[in-house]
Amino acid sequence: MTEPQKSLSWWKNEDWLAVWIGFLVIGTILAGLRPDLPKYSWSSRVDLFQQVLAGANLGNSALLGAGLLVIAAVGIACMGGALVRFLAGFPVVFALAWLAQLIAGNARVNAWGLEYVIFGLLLGLILNHAFALPSWLREAVRTEFYIKTGLVILGAGILFDEILQAGALGIVQALLVVIVVWYACFWLSKKLRVDDEFAVMLSTAVSICGVSAAIAACGAIQGDKKKLSYVTSLVLIVAVPMMVIMPWIVKGFEIPDIVGGAWLGGTLDTTGSVTAAGELISPAAMKTGIIVKFSQNVLIGLAAFVLSIWWTVRSGGQNQPRPGVSVIWERFPKFVLGFVIASTVFSFFLDPELVKATKKTLAGLRTVWFALAFVCIGLETKFSELITMENGRPALAFVAAQAVNVIWTLLLAFLLFGGVLFPAPLIK
Repeated sequence: MTEPQKSLSWWKNEDWLAVWIGFLVIGTILAGLRPDLPKYSWSSRVDLFQQVLAGANLGNSALLGAGLLVIAAVGIACMGGALVRFLAGFPVVFALAWLAQLIAGNARVNAWGLEYVIFGLLLGLILNHAFALPSWLREAVRTEFYIKTGLVILGAGILFDEILQAGALGIVQALLVVIVVWYACFWLSKKLRVDDEFAVMLSTAVSICGVSAAIAACGAIQGDKKKLSYVTSLVLIVAVPMMVIMPWIVKGFEIPDIVGGAWLGGTLDTTGSVTAAGELISPAAMKTGIIVKFSQNVLIGLAAFVLSIWWTVRSGGQNQPRPGVSVIWERFPKFVLGFVIASTVFSFFLDPELVKATKKTLAGLRTVWFALAFVCIGLETKFSELITMENGRPALAFVAAQAVNVIWTLLLAFLLFGGVLFPAPLIK
């Protein structure tokens, strides 16, 4: 388990640094500095060379990489990392993250819903298994730092009015899915003798939104990075066949499109995969799936908040006094606080036009931080460890919980969106 950072001051603690750097990025964009972010979309070889690999776009990529290098280096220096080795290794991690987004930007790849997450992980895995990574590169493998910063920036994109627009039915389904499926996975994990850390990460991943939720849960309980890598790989491996099989089931069994979309949104782990699978059914299915998926995504911060308090209180043990408020605060993941503050400010205190004007840039910057994190997960993961870790019991627990998720969410989709309990929503 990762040791708590409670003894570190606010300017050396990774969680706090992720908050400050996330706020710095957000504040810079709000102040009017909005760089031209690289473009990754292409559908032909001509597009690839004339747009993505054009001099101007490569220049924007280099400027973005340099800016991130400077910002991240400040954080590494504050944490006492080996700055020179980090400066040498970061360009490699950034280049892999850039390449992952380039591959995912292909029109055909995008149509299948295969996102940069998958390619970032695969590129990291390939490099990790093909070579013995030098120490200067390993210094730049900072998975949690990157993902925590990205999650703080993500808060700026989770707006209260959009949550309301997601619809009451989507929110009800999301809550029921998260509560029931999380408990089912945790119970199955314990029956299979999976340790509590693993059980929490598996349960959060399968019940909310996959990789991002697992990473938030890992931060909330200060979990083991190897276990996080295992869960991340497992989520991506299981998600790919689901994207193809579930739309086929919807069509083959003539499930109403809106019900099918709600089913996809409650079970598939990313908005991209929901969009791609929904398009295989109909526009109505796609829109419904996105509504439900968004309703689940907004629960990331709440879930991390609840988990951090529950884990701290629970870790006191039966024969030890319960930890007080100060201990809970010390162990509380500060990046969740940054997420909540960013969401609150953008929802209630900023001009809607300013929020709209900065949305695309912040989303692009958030994606870059996440891409860095997923590359690092691949660079930290060994297949041999995935196969042998706890004799495959965590994988069995996850797959069984995903089966529960598929059945339970389909039932909820029929009840809520199929006109059984409420009039079916009109989504075109």
